[in-house]
Amino acid sequence: MSSPTATSTSASTAVATKQNAGTTSGTQLTTTQGRTTIADTVVSKIAGMATREVNGVHRLGGGVARAFGAIRERIPGSGGPNVSQGVSVEVGETQAAVDIDIVAEYGVPIADLASGIRRNVISSLERMTGLEVVEVNISVNDVHLPTDEDTEQQPQPSRVA
Repeated sequence: MSSPTATSTSASTAVATKQNAGTTSGTQLTTTQGRTTIADTVVSKIAGMATREVNGVHRLGGGVARAFGAIRERIPGSGGPNVSQGVSVEVGETQAAVDIDIVAEYGVPIADLASGIRRNVISSLERMTGLEVVEVNISVNDVHLPTDEDTEQQPQPSRVA
């Protein structure tokens, strides 16, 4: 008997809040014993890991994010790769919306890939957080070609002697 009372719209995501936050699908984040708050970073990391698990995803993030990520990974003590790179989320009291930027492997049907990503992200987030995922928007920014690996692994000739 809870009904949406307010809707917040941002860019391409919308998250509705409910009067009674304890009526989410199967898991109660607010009970008589206390309230559970889930940070945006937690949701973005779970969504990033769930996306990487899908066959056909080469990398996450747009061109600039991938470039900064590659630099960050090379810095000692930086903590390794950023699992939430290319993922942005909006988290409400009971719902979440996710935007994901990916690079797809060449030859993978993109519609099937997007469907698999959505299914895995929604399943992982709802199971691990109890939040209802209202939407998962996917942007395919590039396609990774098999020849791209050859040019990445070959050392560049020195410009100075």
